[in-house]
Amino acid sequence: MAEEVKETKEPEKADAGKGVKTLLKYVLGIALVAAGIGLVWAWRNDLLALVRGGLGLFLILAGAITIAIAKE
Repeated sequence: MAEEVKETKEPEKADAGKGVKTLLKYVLGIALVAAGIGLVWAWRNDLLALVRGGLGLFLILAGAITIAIAKE
């Protein structure tokens, strides 16, 4: 029977690479959150207009669903 040869990385190198990847993910996540907050702040008036405009549509949909449930 053929013996399987398992390739193993050195534990120190594998852990170091994993730590760097995790740190990069955190840094990228923080940068994206900061960019999102900056854009919301810059466009806050437009965002509020969008929310106010969507609120009426939401209430119409909620009312229609309530009526449909009440019919049953």
